[in-house]
Amino acid sequence: MTVAPLLDTDVVARHALAHDASHYLLLPEAVTSPTDEDSVVALLREAMRERRPLTFRSGGTSLSGQAQSEAVLADVRTHFRSIEVLDGGERVRVGPGVTLRQVNAHLLRHMRRLGPDPASEVACTIGGVIANNSSGMAAGIAENSYRTLESLRFVLPSGTVVDTGLEGADARLRREEPALHEGLVRLMRQVRDDAAATSVIRERFALKNTMGYGINALLDFETPADVLAHLVVGSEGTLAFVSSAVFRTVPIQKHITTGLMVLPSLEAATAALPEVVGAGFVTAELMDARSLIVAQGLAGAPQEILGLDVEHHAALLVEHRSDDSAELAQRAADAVGMSEGLGLSVPLEMTTDTARRAAMWTTRKGLYAAIAGARPAGSTALLEDVAVPVPELEATCRGLQDLFDRHDYDESVIFGHAKDGNIHFLLNEQLGEGSTRLEAFTQDMVELVLDHGGNLKAEHGTGRVMAPFVERQYGPELYGVMREIKALVDPAGILNPGVVLTEDPSAHMRDLKPVIGIEEEADRCVECGYCEPVCPSKDLTLTPRQRIVLRRDANLAEQRGDSATAAAIRSAYEYEGLETCAVDGMCVTACPVGINTGDLVRRLRAEDASAAPNAAWKAAAGNWDLLTRGASAAMGVAGKLPQVLPRAATDVGRALLGSDVVPQYRGELPRRGGSARRAGGRGRASADVSAVYLPACVHTMFGAAEEPRSSDGAAGGGCGGGCACGTGTSAASSGATSGSTSGATSGSTSGSTSAQTTAPTTSAGVPASIDLLAQRAGVRLAVPDDAASLCCGTPFSSKGMTGAKEQMREQVRTALLTASHDGELPVIVDATSCTEGILGALEGTGIEVLDAITFVRRHLLTRLTVREPAGSVTVHPTCSTTHLGATDDLVAIAEAAARDVVVPVDWGCCGYAGDRGMLHPELTASATRAEAAEIAQRETDWYVSSNRTCELGMQAATGKPYRHVLELLEAVTR
Repeated sequence: MTVAPLLDTDVVARHALAHDASHYLLLPEAVTSPTDEDSVVALLREAMRERRPLTFRSGGTSLSGQAQSEAVLADVRTHFRSIEVLDGGERVRVGPGVTLRQVNAHLLRHMRRLGPDPASEVACTIGGVIANNSSGMAAGIAENSYRTLESLRFVLPSGTVVDTGLEGADARLRREEPALHEGLVRLMRQVRDDAAATSVIRERFALKNTMGYGINALLDFETPADVLAHLVVGSEGTLAFVSSAVFRTVPIQKHITTGLMVLPSLEAATAALPEVVGAGFVTAELMDARSLIVAQGLAGAPQEILGLDVEHHAALLVEHRSDDSAELAQRAADAVGMSEGLGLSVPLEMTTDTARRAAMWTTRKGLYAAIAGARPAGSTALLEDVAVPVPELEATCRGLQDLFDRHDYDESVIFGHAKDGNIHFLLNEQLGEGSTRLEAFTQDMVELVLDHGGNLKAEHGTGRVMAPFVERQYGPELYGVMREIKALVDPAGILNPGVVLTEDPSAHMRDLKPVIGIEEEADRCVECGYCEPVCPSKDLTLTPRQRIVLRRDANLAEQRGDSATAAAIRSAYEYEGLETCAVDGMCVTACPVGINTGDLVRRLRAEDASAAPNAAWKAAAGNWDLLTRGASAAMGVAGKLPQVLPRAATDVGRALLGSDVVPQYRGELPRRGGSARRAGGRGRASADVSAVYLPACVHTMFGAAEEPRSSDGAAGGGCGGGCACGTGTSAASSGATSGSTSGATSGSTSGSTSAQTTAPTTSAGVPASIDLLAQRAGVRLAVPDDAASLCCGTPFSSKGMTGAKEQMREQVRTALLTASHDGELPVIVDATSCTEGILGALEGTGIEVLDAITFVRRHLLTRLTVREPAGSVTVHPTCSTTHLGATDDLVAIAEAAARDVVVPVDWGCCGYAGDRGMLHPELTASATRAEAAEIAQRETDWYVSSNRTCELGMQAATGKPYRHVLELLEAVTR
């Protein structure tokens, strides 16, 4: 018998998991992380025996307080991440811990996607998508979770497992849960025999509706098992734990055209909706006048609103999609013709241009970030949503605007999915015990929406925020049906009590989250959790959101005189918050308010740094050439010894001085250092210099890639089992999932056997490859005179050595201004993280900085002839290619050099982060586990990336020799 997972009562673990995206905060008495369905069954049975409430929580992106608990909070994000694509992508079986974006990434190659498309798709998980009956901008009520679910496997509070995908599921439910089965049959009959109840249900669920339970299931399905499965959808974890689900997917149209209809008033916009909906747009996003004013201030705002003098205007963002470009063009023309009768303030122009479409969507999607990010200090951004019949939309919006004025919500905006009558509104509120303004507004809003025949929650779930109002929306009879459903399924009331249904009329005003100020780098955080899936330490220690909330909770504990809690958090934070943060900045790519938690960590590391290490790093900055040459020599000496000896020496140093001070000598490190960076020309000697080339110092410290070593130091060891691939041996099985496959080549293919189509055992490294590629392309590059003494500054800034960073940056600015003739020539760098650092160092100088892969793609690739493309290559994008916008360049070069290009769907930051992977190898092992397991499914001829330390990290993870992509390009153009 499986034992229930341990309950962790550690104060730091409890505080870290307590926070979600809502404005509520309950501190659990214990947290746990079940690993599989059997452990969930054991956990539920234990909870039933002890009558201990239990809440399952995954992505934590919900806004209504449904992922909170004062009892046991069970994390299902860490596990349950299975994805199985079925029937060529027409169906997919998924676990509750996988994000919507991950599922769609696996479906993309089949040109399919899941139906629900919420704005939180980057971070929301399937468990939450089901629990909240998610829909989104285009899903409506036809492609939401309820309608696209094919079958569900779930665990009842009793521990009974129900799987509606299995034959005889209903008979099994009747046999194992007879009272529940009989009760559902009775409720189905009761509702169907009551014409008035049936009418109310049909009316309510003709709109988007996530208020209460999905009792439309009592009418829509014929067996209690199917009814129960669809009651679980939208039940917010109060009825069952979802183990897995099978969804029917929807096709992705190849072509999209987008337009912005700007109308003179909100009344005009809503009046236009019947024609807009009739035109068949897949989206029709409404924005009121205040939304447009905010959008005008966003970077990249569209031309349609930039010069508009907004008074009472409103806009509809509309979109058509089709697989047929001619059909799409006709729809676009019809849309323009239709719009001419709507009295638009700006003529409609439908466009397929990617940049213009992105600008329009920035208008819509950037609203939350703009308003929440600029909210007054100490306030909370509250995003609410409702749905009303489309004919009632204008009156409802006007009523909301009147309520904003009446309750002094000056900066509020209205936007939403107009074709569904689903609108969102954003309030900035100063929360606190007895927040009378919010309570008064809520009561007035409830009355307004119900008076217009609407639903009080359309997408965000009932949660705690609307639980006291479920009976007002449905009436006592149907509310009684919901109470009976809860009693039948969960008679002990252990699952997520207080959510969806409550007898407390003031529940929505209790347990409001306090707002506590912290360091300015992170004070704007709205705790949405969008940052979490891209964080390399998410499965090891903390996520960016958790790093921030622990700072808040420590400060709050100190304010309340709870010194023990504050001390516990600060003590654990050293390792969990600081030492295992890769400061890669991937969090900022997902954060709606633009927070880079790495900036916070760098600040805290700087504050913790004593005078001695600061002085040492400043001395290093002044003698960087000597230091890098010394590191290169040390690498060569260590490489000549059996690996166990330098490893033992560094382990002793780590034991004496600390694991965050002394790097560990590891098997992925090369057996030799690289060459010193010498000044002078590179490439074609007879050509004029076209760019300044700054080789990264990392190529001096670490020699070029070579065949991995076995544990005894011999070459050719492959995967020795110490990596994250999960195999323990070199993988050779075929048929792995590939993120991108292409046979694209540049130039001609002559079939010459002189090209290197499989990766060499050793190589000369990327600086030599760039020299050779420039020669073949007829381009001249110039390495600055003092290149050997320069560094991008990232090693200093990542460790919080601010003084040394600024000292080095000044050296870089002086040298590169001279070398580039005050910006006449661009500067190229051959390691993407270093490019990012140089870009920061040269900010404001006017010098163009390009990564080598971008430079090569733009200026060299068309001048090169691919003699014989490599057979296959696996590509690892990096956090820096993401920040630089260079991932497409990386993949394009690989596609030009190989017939088959594989970009793992599960790629992410490797966590090596300079020397972080040597200081804390557990970080890289955790960060790369999913990607390495995917890579292990298929052997390719080459493994490439664009940054030396990332290549080392991926070699550690997979046992494969990763090289720079330009080494591959050099090999196939010989």
